[in-house]
Amino acid sequence: MAGITRATTFSFLLFSIFCIVSGAKTGTTDFIKTSCSATTYPALCVQSLSVYASTIQNSPRQLAQTALSVSLARARSASAFVSSLSNTKGMKSRDVAAIKDCVENMSDSVDRLSQSIRELGQISQAGGASFKWHVSNVQTWVSAALTDDTTCVDGIADMNGKVKAAVKGRIVNVAQVTSNALALVNRFAQKYV
Repeated sequence: MAGITRATTFSFLLFSIFCIVSGAKTGTTDFIKTSCSATTYPALCVQSLSVYASTIQNSPRQLAQTALSVSLARARSASAFVSSLSNTKGMKSRDVAAIKDCVENMSDSVDRLSQSIRELGQISQAGGASFKWHVSNVQTWVSAALTDDTTCVDGIADMNGKVKAAVKGRIVNVAQVTSNALALVNRFAQKYV
């Protein structure tokens, strides 16, 4: 009988821990879902940020910071991919030029997103002129990164074939997560301005 009681108590304890952990994760992912509903691409936002729920918790600032980090990682990956295409054999010279311009745009996007992450890290407390100045810098740089992404896509518009499709797919994804990051930065800023 004592063995059954211990086993039952142990099972109940494990179940209780599971429920607590699941409830905490659900609360955090609910925060992410609610926040992402204010973005242009909410499903992509939830998909790209939910894996960081334990880091984000319920912090609007950490959510914005994580969204910028995701955007930066994807921009770096896309930049490397596009750069590798500049040596593709058999491409027309105008296509090579478009790819090189895209590489330059993506490099600028990476730089601006990196600046944005550093700048958001400089915000020590909510409110005040310093907060507004830092947030304004972040918003400006993320907007510029988004423009770089769009310029890259526009620059390859006249290309044909698989290279165009591959580049466009990657850069559009970067633009979408960057757009979401900007929306989350704006949402964070509105809470304290």
